Amino acid sequence: MNKAILSEAANTARGLAIDAVHQCSSGHLGLPLGCAEIGAVLWGEALRYHPDVPKWVNRDRFVLSAGHGSIFLYSWLHLAGYHLSMEEVRNFRQLGSRTPGHPESFMTTGVEATTGPLGQGVGNAVGYAVSAKMAAAKFNTAEHTILDYHIVCLAGDGCLQEGVSAEAASFAGHNQLDNLILIYDSNDVTLDAMAIKTQSEDTGARFAAYGWDVVTVDGHDLDAVLAAIEKAKTDDNGKPKFIIARTEIGRGIPEVAGTAKAHGEGGANFAEAARKGLGLPADEHFHVSDAVREFFATRKESLAAAHSAWEKAFNAWSAANPSLATQLSSALARTVPGDLLERIPEFDPGAKPAATRVSGGDVIQPVAEAVPMFFSGSADLYGSTKNYIKSSGDFGPKDWSGRNVWFGIREHGMGAILNGVAYDGIFRPSGATFAVFADYLRPSIRLAALSHLPVIYIFTHDSVGVGEDGPTHQPVETCSGLRVIPNLDVIRPCDAEETAGAYAAALERLDGPTVLLLTRQNVPMQNDQPAKARREGVFRGGYVLRRETGPLETILLATGSEVQHAVDAAGELGAGVRVVSMPCLERFDRQTAEYKEDVLPTACRRRVAIEAGVSGLWWKYAGDQGQVVAIDRFGISAPGDTVMEQLGMTAAHLVEVVKGM
Repeated sequence: MNKAILSEAANTARGLAIDAVHQCSSGHLGLPLGCAEIGAVLWGEALRYHPDVPKWVNRDRFVLSAGHGSIFLYSWLHLAGYHLSMEEVRNFRQLGSRTPGHPESFMTTGVEATTGPLGQGVGNAVGYAVSAKMAAAKFNTAEHTILDYHIVCLAGDGCLQEGVSAEAASFAGHNQLDNLILIYDSNDVTLDAMAIKTQSEDTGARFAAYGWDVVTVDGHDLDAVLAAIEKAKTDDNGKPKFIIARTEIGRGIPEVAGTAKAHGEGGANFAEAARKGLGLPADEHFHVSDAVREFFATRKESLAAAHSAWEKAFNAWSAANPSLATQLSSALARTVPGDLLERIPEFDPGAKPAATRVSGGDVIQPVAEAVPMFFSGSADLYGSTKNYIKSSGDFGPKDWSGRNVWFGIREHGMGAILNGVAYDGIFRPSGATFAVFADYLRPSIRLAALSHLPVIYIFTHDSVGVGEDGPTHQPVETCSGLRVIPNLDVIRPCDAEETAGAYAAALERLDGPTVLLLTRQNVPMQNDQPAKARREGVFRGGYVLRRETGPLETILLATGSEVQHAVDAAGELGAGVRVVSMPCLERFDRQTAEYKEDVLPTACRRRVAIEAGVSGLWWKYAGDQGQVVAIDRFGISAPGDTVMEQLGMTAAHLVEVVKGM
């Protein structure tokens, strides 16, 4: 290790951070300055990467959980030779730049995860580690090891105070993810005050109790940091690695270093003095010396050589294992069979009423067969969510290839871990819990939508039809609350065939996440349209399920378990009534104006929408002359049918509303 040049690189990165934050009067200097030596060791020695092939499948993954320190990551990506120009570093936090305030995976080459909400990156890193274990088990052979990458995550006190990181860390320790390295930037400071104001725990002891290897180093000692990371990468002892790096926040700006004032942009007020103290030229901002440039150019050559050697091994593996090679290629392309819908057997039209969660349990089996990279997890609720893949085992140290992931009662951790798997881009993750607990992982869902991750959420017990468990477990606002998240599809199927369409639609969607909302209570088959039409109707988001047999007078709109009531009400109201099933509002809104007009003619203003949830979002379809039959209150503790009747979710009540218009 060339300590002299790495020390110079560390101070260079400090200078870039100071200049960028000073120039825009915005940002966070504390971590970029305090962790500069850690960055120098990572990009200068320890990480396996190739800047010209940023998505190299066997690269090490680095996740900056403390995303507020984004200029740390941008500076090192620039120095390491990624396609991130100095102009972009100069444009930190400016409109249209590739250096936004917090790292965004879809915006900046080399950024592995969209972070900022504290603790999320820790969960993402655990997800990456899950994916790496699954991938190694599936694709490595006795003759060829083509996948052996590690995941390195940098987090601070804020990340480790957030509960999501505790859930994810507990999961990682239990599942012995020894390919995961979490570096804790331990500087005794949080945003408002010194850390002692809000924490007094022994964080290392906590992680040791989770089942992690724990070591403490001086975060400014290049030798110590490198030794800790190298040991962590070579020690396959069944324990994830927790490196406590003792650092001085804001190092390089004596006026604020080691204090809470160093966390944000306050230190930038002393920029000129700081640059002088770091040995940077007074007349040149955003300075990188020729020596540092030359070092990383040479480093890039050695990394390219390592990548080239790996490619030779990969080509030999591909020749020896053509089927596996095809599967990996398809996985990285997120390929889904074009005939996925046809691979899901149609249900018996005369079948007895069944809960869509039960139908989903039937659908997921052929789906798992057709999409081998798909896995299904649950937050300790497989028996209720019915999403267990029967043809596969359970993921864990005994079987890294298992496609059933037991997350335990850790919904928020599950959400962040699913995102990490999706970021890795090899497997198609899904996770399940009750709908009412969606808010436990809502921040992760939001980030999945923001980052265009094709995660699938299977949320059952989707309405007050849950019944006796009462209002604590009866979602009323949850469905609409999810619908307002941009780029999130929420599908609430009405029967078994729409459930089949929902799974297929979710898997074929590659530019964002999908929620499947499934019932606990039984619902009948809706045979007014053939199975194929109902399945394809889900892809459209809304379709005519029961067409009027006379002049159109009234349109009834419904979704999920309330479709049956709309169909029954239409039968009583007469020939001029159309029933539109709306399993996914977001998909319907993306259809052409012509299609939407065909389903909901503007000439027909007499419309009534019904859903066992809050009313707000339905008015844009019901219109100013329509009505919405909904539940704008919490539920009731009673049998499900009783609750539905008490709250107006019946065909009889729907008929009354229509007749009263």
